[in-house]
Amino acid sequence: MLFTALDDLAAEISLTPLQALGIPVAIVGAIFLSVGTQFQHRGVGDFKGGDQRGAKLGGTALARLLKNPAWVVGTLLLGLAIVLQLGALALAPLIVVQPLGAVALVVTAILNSRLAGIKLDRLTIRAIVTCLVGIGLFVTVAAIFAIERPIQDRQLLTVLSLLVVALVGLGIGWWTWRARANAIFYIVAAGVLYGFVVTLSKIVINRIISSNFDWLTIVCGVALLVAMLIGSYAVQLAHASGPPDLVIAGLTVVDPLVAVLIGVTVLGEAAATPPWAIMAFAAAGALAVWGVLQLARHHPQIRTPLAPEEQND
Repeated sequence: MLFTALDDLAAEISLTPLQALGIPVAIVGAIFLSVGTQFQHRGVGDFKGGDQRGAKLGGTALARLLKNPAWVVGTLLLGLAIVLQLGALALAPLIVVQPLGAVALVVTAILNSRLAGIKLDRLTIRAIVTCLVGIGLFVTVAAIFAIERPIQDRQLLTVLSLLVVALVGLGIGWWTWRARANAIFYIVAAGVLYGFVVTLSKIVINRIISSNFDWLTIVCGVALLVAMLIGSYAVQLAHASGPPDLVIAGLTVVDPLVAVLIGVTVLGEAAATPPWAIMAFAAAGALAVWGVLQLARHHPQIRTPLAPEEQND
């Protein structure tokens, strides 16, 4: 009876063994993302501190970062994380691998507490477990029902149009509140743009695999680079305005939400998902988001003021 039930469940799983390989690849990429973020934050140490509004990184500051070994190492690790993420996207549907980026938050919380010599308390551990359970449930349901299909021109144009709207909206928001912008603003901006970067990467990979490489694919690649550059700059400003835990916490909420919403509503990766599974998606996603927000709220390094010697790093 048990083996029959397991066989029936296996028959329902939509991922092939090759597609399932995208899950561990995405997890390893998330670990590199976490470690790279730690190094980058150390590189932007001149701006480290509390809620610094209106942080700026001009040409001189950027040139100084390029000479900072910690920042360069962090950037290289983030580049490797991007390569692994693209590999995961090439193997599996977007809604399966993208939420796994939340693993970076867990690694960051633990690594950051070790480096700062701060013990994780009960609230922090509960938030980490909640995040892992939510992501685990979300990916499990996605692995069973997510489907991947060739991406049509209409879908590509829809994503590009949404990106233009996002860039205009974020640009207006930054111009209006640039003197008061804090880490949350830059994290949300970067998360939205990175969500589009992931989606556009998936589209380019999908069209190359399906031998549908044309001028629209090139436009998509250019838009991807623009979103990545602006998003990367927003991340540096977020590092200049707040602690790395907050940066990763925000990105692991906003980035997957944007990418998964586009994957579900525009790319149709959840088209074969029954209503009860959609509710399970929503519940698991809400659980993971709640865990991330609780971790961002209760992590000791975020609640504990930095020592004077840390502020002068």
